[in-house]
Amino acid sequence: MTIAAAIESRTAEARAWSKASRIAGVDILHDLAEAEAIWRGFEDQQQFHTPYQRFDLLSNWQRQVGERDSLLPFLVIARDSERRPLLLLPLALRHEHGVRTACFMGGKHTTFNMALWDRDFAGDATATDLDALISAIRERSEADVLALGQQPLRWRDLPNPMALLPHQASANDCPLLTMAAGAAPAALISNSFRRRLKGKERKLQALPGYRYGVATTDAEIKRLLDWFFLIKPLRMAEQKLPNVFAEPGVEDFIRGACMAPLADGGHAIDIHALECDDEVIAIFAGVADGHRYSMMFNTYTMSGNSRYSPGLILMRNIIDHYAGLGYRALDLGIGSDDYKRLFCKSDEPIFDCFIPLSLRGRLAASAMAGINRAKHLVKHNQALLHMAQKLRGALR
Repeated sequence: MTIAAAIESRTAEARAWSKASRIAGVDILHDLAEAEAIWRGFEDQQQFHTPYQRFDLLSNWQRQVGERDSLLPFLVIARDSERRPLLLLPLALRHEHGVRTACFMGGKHTTFNMALWDRDFAGDATATDLDALISAIRERSEADVLALGQQPLRWRDLPNPMALLPHQASANDCPLLTMAAGAAPAALISNSFRRRLKGKERKLQALPGYRYGVATTDAEIKRLLDWFFLIKPLRMAEQKLPNVFAEPGVEDFIRGACMAPLADGGHAIDIHALECDDEVIAIFAGVADGHRYSMMFNTYTMSGNSRYSPGLILMRNIIDHYAGLGYRALDLGIGSDDYKRLFCKSDEPIFDCFIPLSLRGRLAASAMAGINRAKHLVKHNQALLHMAQKLRGALR
């Protein structure tokens, strides 16, 4: 095929999908500032997104972590025929082993990944719209593969339109607590479990200045984070786990996001804490959006007060706090740690998409999908999981 014929073929294909889909054009931006106004416009409560995709959270991540890892912003904005934005995909482009991979910003620090959607478009989006989006990305970029991991099948009251693309179950589950409107406290945490926690908490209540609270001032946030970055490495070493918070830029990212104020008075990451006058006893930090709270990171004291289960007591306070605000769901992040099952009895369905955009990308997408399927198999088979944990421990 001649160059002219190839161009004509691509133009004809673009015209065909633009007529069949509400998506009439796609822009791919590599500058956060250039996309900021549209991005923040999608953060309105009437739109469709998770709090992990807020500009203040992901822009901090890109500046502090993404740039250090040589990741280039890859922001996909789809528009209708009147140039109104329909969705924004907050991606970053990695060039590794000869393959250019576009994946969600946030790396391992975001539990859920989604596009930011115009709500009306998300509710009506079709497979044709998604095909148009992928075709446009393929035509307008040099990316070889889209690796879109850890996407929720639903968010709030709508299905995630990205599930219209070929997808597979993610390697890990996310324990979930649903909270019915006006639910009695015992419906969220059983009376027997509450009594056990109250028995433990009586020991802590004897401490001078014992209290639960949410950090609101810069001074409070800084003090709690200073303590977290001192204690967390000790806890990780105790558990023989790698300290992801020591990776380049991660501490700066977390500090920046925790300090970033939101219009509703909260922060891009909120910190809940149990304290007394002598020490911080435990903290949980996560994102909240008026409907759901999602935990990102936590730790608890190395002192003797740790024997009274301060993390569980703090989690009870957090659940009661958000239930009182009318929230409908709470999750404790990816992974099946035993303490999560004490509060979260169901799982959030999560999926991955590996979409090839080039011949090289086909090989990469196939390899990525195969690796994730193997991880899913191990994570959901107790015998295989036990073997993998023993091997990991031996290697360490």
